[in-house]
Amino acid sequence: MSAPGASTPTLITLLRVYIPFALAYVLSYLFRSVNSVIFPSLEHDIPELTAGDLGFLTSMYFLFFTAIQIPLGVMLDRYGPRRVQSGLVLFAALGCIVFGTAASVAGLAGGRALIGLGVAGGLMAAIKAIAIWYPPQRWSLMVGLHMAAGGLGSLVATHPVEAALGLAGWRHVFFGLAAITVAVSALLFFVVPERDTPVASAPIGTQFRVVGRIMRDGYFWRLAPVVALQQAAFFAFQALWAGPWLRDVVGLDRSAATGQLFWLAVGMTVGFVITGWGAGVLAQRGIPYVVTANVALALFLVINASLIVTGWWRGAPALQVTAMMLAFGFGAAVGIIYFTPIQHAFPLELSGRATTSLNFVVFPAVLLGQWGQGKILDLWPKTATGYAPEGYAATAFIFVALQAAGLLWFLLSPARPAIERPASDLTSPVDQTAAR
Repeated sequence: MSAPGASTPTLITLLRVYIPFALAYVLSYLFRSVNSVIFPSLEHDIPELTAGDLGFLTSMYFLFFTAIQIPLGVMLDRYGPRRVQSGLVLFAALGCIVFGTAASVAGLAGGRALIGLGVAGGLMAAIKAIAIWYPPQRWSLMVGLHMAAGGLGSLVATHPVEAALGLAGWRHVFFGLAAITVAVSALLFFVVPERDTPVASAPIGTQFRVVGRIMRDGYFWRLAPVVALQQAAFFAFQALWAGPWLRDVVGLDRSAATGQLFWLAVGMTVGFVITGWGAGVLAQRGIPYVVTANVALALFLVINASLIVTGWWRGAPALQVTAMMLAFGFGAAVGIIYFTPIQHAFPLELSGRATTSLNFVVFPAVLLGQWGQGKILDLWPKTATGYAPEGYAATAFIFVALQAAGLLWFLLSPARPAIERPASDLTSPVDQTAAR
């Protein structure tokens, strides 16, 4: 499944392939996480914001992020990651300008939608580039390193953003991010090289029909629910509700909460590197990626379950909260482990469509998780600081139950990778997968 002529990666490959895509992913996670820090400024400037509104406008990022995934996969397989990603991120720059000038919930949501559209290829384009430029035994490590770049974006969304807010205000912060995003687009277009690899040259209609077969594949649906539900639980907390939780449940002020969000991002960054490396090492020793992922998910469920008992956290020592933030952030890496089995499960020329199809399932769940938690929080009367601890406990219980159900579904499903089955499963005009 490696690209023809794939050789040992060099420093030049790292600089010209990894770095540009990683910078784009730093921005993706920065945009994904920033609302957890700026939400007090938004509530101050736009008083009509409710918890549901905050969840909605934040989740608009994921709505448009999701909407582009299927055509994104086709474009990546047909035109390559360099051209697709360099053009796409310009929409994020436009979204920053719209968000920065917004004076209503609708304007903020529109800006978030454009940002989500623009960074939708942050991981998928990089995974495609990694599949082209690196041998299969390096895929897990390189994806982990790329995800670590996303963790750096979350780090930037803590103390640096807080400091920038004090100097310039949230609107000017987004105008500055627009300029940086344009610069990253130029770097992708002019620095990343092209490589002769198998491309999807069939008619567009045929390529989309193959996407349909991927999304009806039994093994795809063995993996998709567990990944979607874990990522929904993680991003509902990390990308939005961690900040309010630290305020309303733990009782921290804005500065202390930002400090704890920093440790959440540190845990995520370290987790991506260690998990990407560790899962690859274990796979070489005969332990499948899915086994590693399932064990890691079981541990993440324990961490997630601790949020149910809000009494443990009210006025908790800073060290206890920091330990939970590091552990929860580390758990972010669980979902990404499952992307490597998806890459290996389908032929290389379908890798872009296979991974974006998985994202197409994952991010609606993330959207519903963020928005749904806001709606659940609104079921309780607001407190003097924000939202009732009981609402946070209820959502934590729901997320744990859903993730446990997803893991059980994976363990009970007998479906196996398409690469182990006849090629006609995906290429024949007759969809044989449905008959399984």
